[in-house]
Amino acid sequence: MSFSNTPTPPYYAVIFTSIKNEDTEYEKMAKQILNLVQNQPGFLGIESAREEIGISVSYWENLEAIANWKGNFEHQIAQKLGKEKFYKSYKVRICKVERDYDFIGSL
Repeated sequence: MSFSNTPTPPYYAVIFTSIKNEDTEYEKMAKQILNLVQNQPGFLGIESAREEIGISVSYWENLEAIANWKGNFEHQIAQKLGKEKFYKSYKVRICKVERDYDFIGSL
């Protein structure tokens, strides 16, 4: 496990917070979308955690790249399935990262 290797700010973060339904097809779709987004122009990386609430933060070069990802046909299919089957609820937040810093200890 590691953090996304993001550039010097500014860049953008999309925070996707969700509560899942119990659906066995979710993991398969999540893997497909992860493979797809990694080839999306402007995508910088992703970090995720899931317990009762899932939080995924994807990093992007600019707002145009985020809009293009939102409009991606395969992603739109996944979004539709998310509303119909995978999620009880979710929230999306888009933020401009103006500053970042880190501490990388021994993991």
